[in-house]
Amino acid sequence: MGVSRYAASEFSFLLAVPMMMGATVLDVYKSIGFLNMGDVPMFAVGFVMAFIVALIAIKTFLQLIKRISFIPFAIYRFIVAAAVYVVFF
Repeated sequence: MGVSRYAASEFSFLLAVPMMMGATVLDVYKSIGFLNMGDVPMFAVGFVMAFIVALIAIKTFLQLIKRISFIPFAIYRFIVAAAVYVVFF
């Protein structure tokens, strides 16, 4: 298609952001009856840590994609799929 691996990966991460935000808002809306103000600090710490780890993972992945192809990731996905199939089916 003429798109670099880096650009395709970056685009896929950008497309995922609104979906993840929507899923989070929907989950909080569904759980609003179970939440109280004492949970806010725990959620804040969890959000900040998840954000930091996600930034590191995305940056690392994008740097890795510049150097190698998607073939190792495809092999990894097939191995994980086979392992999940063996364990659960």
